[in-house]
Amino acid sequence: MVTTNKVGITGMGIVSSIGNDISTFSNSLRNGTSGIKQAAILKEPKVSVDIAAKIENFSFSDSIDHFQNVSDKKYHLAKRLGRRAPFVIQTSILSALEAWCSARLYDGKILPERIGVIVAGQNSTQNYQYDLISKFKKDPEYLSPRYALEFLETNQVGVLSELFDIKGEGFVVGGASATGNVGVIKGSQLVLSGIVDVCMVVGVAADLSPMDIQGFINIGAMGGKKYINQPEKACRPFDKEHEGFIYGQASACVILESESSAINRGIPFLAEVKGSAFHLDSNSSANPNVDGEARTMLSALSQAGVSVSDVNYINTHGSSSPLGDKTEAEAIQKVFKNHTSNLWLNSTKSLTGHCLYSAGLVELIATVEQMNKGFLHPNKNLEVPICDDLQFCGAEALDYHMDVAMSNSFGFGGINTSVVLKRG
Repeated sequence: MVTTNKVGITGMGIVSSIGNDISTFSNSLRNGTSGIKQAAILKEPKVSVDIAAKIENFSFSDSIDHFQNVSDKKYHLAKRLGRRAPFVIQTSILSALEAWCSARLYDGKILPERIGVIVAGQNSTQNYQYDLISKFKKDPEYLSPRYALEFLETNQVGVLSELFDIKGEGFVVGGASATGNVGVIKGSQLVLSGIVDVCMVVGVAADLSPMDIQGFINIGAMGGKKYINQPEKACRPFDKEHEGFIYGQASACVILESESSAINRGIPFLAEVKGSAFHLDSNSSANPNVDGEARTMLSALSQAGVSVSDVNYINTHGSSSPLGDKTEAEAIQKVFKNHTSNLWLNSTKSLTGHCLYSAGLVELIATVEQMNKGFLHPNKNLEVPICDDLQFCGAEALDYHMDVAMSNSFGFGGINTSVVLKRG
């Protein structure tokens, strides 16, 4: 088995509330553009918080027409696979197409057996199923025969593997709010082990049903009540007025590739995945743990072979949850100690909302864009920080050069992940 000691990102794609391609998304980050708005009330019953960062005015057919460097055969196949597919499949196709083109994988130099795909997502058909319930109750035979395929998460694996002729390993991963990072970590391991040369990792858009949303509200995880009439102020990571996460939607994709494969194809790394860690707290509840988060960050640094003083920036999990923010701040202080005065922090969720399954990938892409374009995006709504000894980004973007960055994602059930990136 061939092994490589480096894996990097060679392509990226996104569909989000603040941009349906990488360029628009990056500009929105720099400008501090928020996608959080009053959500349109389309369903009954009405949930008690209707603030979200949703993908709006979405048209699959219009979006797919914008792609260049896509062969006629792949274009028509993508249209066929996505035309009647659920919304989450359509957004996955689009983010994956952008990443595929960005990595110039259309050159056909890599054998299909040397390419893998990981779908980072779970419960992605909740709203799709919710919409069918009333019609199903009236007439069970109304149900489309494709439903038996489409309610399975592996449908995403099938669609993406068919579209991109992927014949290596393919599977679905879950990790609650850390799912995106779990996908990146597992994809990196596939490449580092030599099982594949390239791995596509797609973070699935969270299309929550009203029942899902109310469930998050009832457990105290979702905020928005204080700012129900000022939705742009509702997501407040690390601010004393934070009250819970604000739901966001995005599909995000990265192409992970071995150094030898990238060199052979003449494709530069956008960033190297220098190290990562994935640890559990042995806890089935929703509460985070300082020691678990600190242990994970230290483990990621150790695997990356860098010291705390080498890290310039952390894209925090920063969900705007009072307990979550407090715990992460304490864990960062515990790990980085005196270096915190030289360490910049922000939270992409202040702009995109919490994209749940895809959050880790959205934030990884945000980190790479900031790293390569020399800026740090604003930490929106951070007016009175919960602590004074951490260096949070302010209300405006900051020009900043960084070489090493960390991106954190933590999930219910004691799931802790951290990824360390080095500028390509």
